[in-house]
Amino acid sequence: MLTRSTGAVRRIQAVLAALGLLTAFATAVLAHEGHDHGAPSPAAVTTSSPRVSAQSDTYELVGILRGDKLALYLDHFATNEPVADARIAVTIGGDQDVEAEPAPDGIYAVASPKFVGEGPLELIFAVTAPSGDDLLIGTLNLPAKAVTAAPVPTGASPLQAFQNAPNVRIGTVEIPTPYAVAGGLLALGFLLGVAVRSRNKLVPVAGVAVVVLIASTAYAFAHEGHDHGEAKAALPAGDTPRRLPDGTVFVPKPSQRLLDVRTVVTKPEAAQKAVSLIGRIIADPNRSGLVQSINGGRIIAPEGGLPRLGQTVRKGDVLALIEQPLAQADRTSLSERVGEIEQEIAVAETKLKRVRQLAVRNVAPPSQVTDAEIELEGLRRRREIVRQTRVEHEELRAPIDGTIVAARVVAGQVVGSQDVVFQIVDPKGLWVEALVYGEVDPAKVTGASATAAAGTPLTLTFQGFSKALQQQATIVQFAVENPPASLAVGQPVTVVARNGTSSEGIILPRDAVVRGGNGEPVVWRHTDPERFEAKPVRTDPFDATRLVVRAGLSEGERIVIRGSELINQIR
Repeated sequence: MLTRSTGAVRRIQAVLAALGLLTAFATAVLAHEGHDHGAPSPAAVTTSSPRVSAQSDTYELVGILRGDKLALYLDHFATNEPVADARIAVTIGGDQDVEAEPAPDGIYAVASPKFVGEGPLELIFAVTAPSGDDLLIGTLNLPAKAVTAAPVPTGASPLQAFQNAPNVRIGTVEIPTPYAVAGGLLALGFLLGVAVRSRNKLVPVAGVAVVVLIASTAYAFAHEGHDHGEAKAALPAGDTPRRLPDGTVFVPKPSQRLLDVRTVVTKPEAAQKAVSLIGRIIADPNRSGLVQSINGGRIIAPEGGLPRLGQTVRKGDVLALIEQPLAQADRTSLSERVGEIEQEIAVAETKLKRVRQLAVRNVAPPSQVTDAEIELEGLRRRREIVRQTRVEHEELRAPIDGTIVAARVVAGQVVGSQDVVFQIVDPKGLWVEALVYGEVDPAKVTGASATAAAGTPLTLTFQGFSKALQQQATIVQFAVENPPASLAVGQPVTVVARNGTSSEGIILPRDAVVRGGNGEPVVWRHTDPERFEAKPVRTDPFDATRLVVRAGLSEGERIVIRGSELINQIR
């Protein structure tokens, strides 16, 4: 019994050894060309087009191969701005010099039959441009040609098609398909022989091994260029912008041109501490005015009609007429007064007529005629004045040259003596009024700027501040230099006033700082020609359009100042 048991154990061990051999064989066959079953490599940018890149302190160049043409993207290293006025001579493989052809879109193209080869290809770019000449060197790694099966003649036998099948790679060695199949069959025969000699029913084990061998061999032959069943081969990532596993963002040069990405090389500068204030647009008191009625009354439109909002007027223009109110008692008094004056006029006319007759007969001196004429003329003038008092309208005239910014009347409306009928403002004379609280000394404000609601930057000039508090705040006024036409009186603005000691910092545009996924402020650093990395920063306000980076950046880094928000949205 002991002998039989020992023999059975040995047979089982032989079967297991055969199974191990089959497993190793299948594993080696599975790891054929086009597959990687080893340890995962570090994350790298995978593109569908071979690339070459080179850079210096002046230029940055990226070449993208498409077929037998190499598209060249030449940019300034510091700003990432395309260079469209350069001449590029390319030395290919050390012995072929080709002049790159410029295109209207700022891209240069180079064609060469060497671009259809395999392996690394050294390229030397001689750049000649008004911004400076430079020499750039890079290597273009051309892809290896795919191994394809020999064509099978029409009407060939299954044996010929089998012989023309592609080789099977085991490790670093390629084995012809017939030999690989023969080796598998030998292992299968050995396993079947062991199974037949078994007295302990090892045939099921052999059956399992046969199934494993057939499945392994079938999967092994479904290598590159053949069907793997329902599984689909992984497509190359291509040239689309995307976020990489390490958090960086890959943005190809064509996409950078579309997004208009611009960078700047950081350097520390003297930056004074600034504070943000809440303000609003007001009119310059010397270049604005209000139109009001002295006595009030009913609005009457002038011959040209009432002025409209936004209309430009000149000083002295009649804007409206006021029909003054008159009480009934006053009307009666005026009527009586007119009647008395008319009686006096009638007496004066009779007296003048009599004196003239006497003067003709030399009875009365001519001086009496003159006195009577003067008296009659005075009475007539008094009558006209009384009549005008009853019917004359008050004229509302423009006090300055400017634009109508407020018009609160229509024809027939009754206004009082305190009502503002029109407001006129010179659009070139606008101020900003801001509130300053206790932590800021308004006397130490050295400069300021503001940002309107639409993001329009405003340059301000300090005018003065009040000595009396209003709602626990000091009123500070600034004049707007060259105000844009979009500003309106009463519009809210954000004022950034410099008030404090000066210190060193890196000054960047506000658009360069964006919010990361966790809400912290970040900037995007241009690490490679087509790669960007997010860096957290700590900032302080500097003016309406710029910030001071106090921590997170060092000197000499390339930071994106235009297109940061678009890069931040790439996933």
